[in-house]
Amino acid sequence: MACAGLRRTSGAWCVAVVVLSISAVAMVGCSVSTSKGLGEAEMGIGQMFTNPVVERGADPWVIRWNGVYYYCRSGANDTIEVVRSERLHEIGSGDVACVWRAPEGTLYSRELWAPELHYLRGKWYIYVAADDGDNHNHRMYVLEGTTQDPQDPFEFRGKICSPDDHWAIDGTVLEMDDGRLYFIWSGWSGDQNISQELYIAPMSDPCTISGERVMISRPTEPWERIGNPWVNEGPAVLKRNGITHIIYSASGSWTDDYCLGRLTCRDGNVMNPASWEKVGPVFSKVPTSYGPGHCSFTKSPDGLQDWIVYHACEVSGSGWAGRSVRMQPFAWDDADCPVFGEPVRVGEPIPLPSGTECRLTPSSDAY
Repeated sequence: MACAGLRRTSGAWCVAVVVLSISAVAMVGCSVSTSKGLGEAEMGIGQMFTNPVVERGADPWVIRWNGVYYYCRSGANDTIEVVRSERLHEIGSGDVACVWRAPEGTLYSRELWAPELHYLRGKWYIYVAADDGDNHNHRMYVLEGTTQDPQDPFEFRGKICSPDDHWAIDGTVLEMDDGRLYFIWSGWSGDQNISQELYIAPMSDPCTISGERVMISRPTEPWERIGNPWVNEGPAVLKRNGITHIIYSASGSWTDDYCLGRLTCRDGNVMNPASWEKVGPVFSKVPTSYGPGHCSFTKSPDGLQDWIVYHACEVSGSGWAGRSVRMQPFAWDDADCPVFGEPVRVGEPIPLPSGTECRLTPSSDAY
């Protein structure tokens, strides 16, 4: 079932160029000439933003498409929303469209968790976990876009599951360079919530799993076993130079120790558990950034920088209720592995993503 959205417009723009380093930042501002009434900040010179970029939010999924950022999220009253923004750091205040409302009285009417927006084989899809109010019934479902605009309504296509059809959340899609598709998600090995593991299965098309699932990660390390039950969840794919990484969340999402781990496959045999190397934690708590996790990845407007978007809590012990959405750039090492550093603290200035357009706001004495 679709539902109507809201649309907002933006003001005047100019181009900002940033050269990134979190610890030491060198920046060049908007390419404009100095004129009366325009101060340095108003010209975009040294423009910054601070985290959080969304005061209340979790499991952020951001995708850049045709120069625009789309932020897919769960909305009020069992809906899914897609937010459109031309500026990455303003995803929390962009144009909002409700693209789907769950119907009443079904197994997918409640608890819409971690929706993800993907463009696959010429169409838009949203993958979302849902249940009927009973967590044991959580499964993954897929919606299909009705047009090429991801803010237009989506249609329900059905459940997406492996033949054993166990509990499943946090589904995402790995698209190989040759076009093959794989579904990756967090699930239970059986019917009881003993621990959450990561599974992968081949797909015949964006709506269908075509084979048995294979477990590629379970909580085995101390940093994955904080909170009960033990948790591996929130897989997100990163690819670079033929290497596939899965960045996932570990330990209880309600704890300060929720963090990110990395699985890396270098031989392309993604269905072989032995092909995945585990490293972690690769991103973990610091003051004002507790429980950082459940991330997605995108590029700066000029395509030169990689950015991680994630949630964390400002106050220790605040759990699910305290989560907010943050973002920051990251680098790569010589082995083509991502280097995230540590979470940027709340209120610490971060340079705008390189190539960001910045608004000019003349002061009152401008002529």
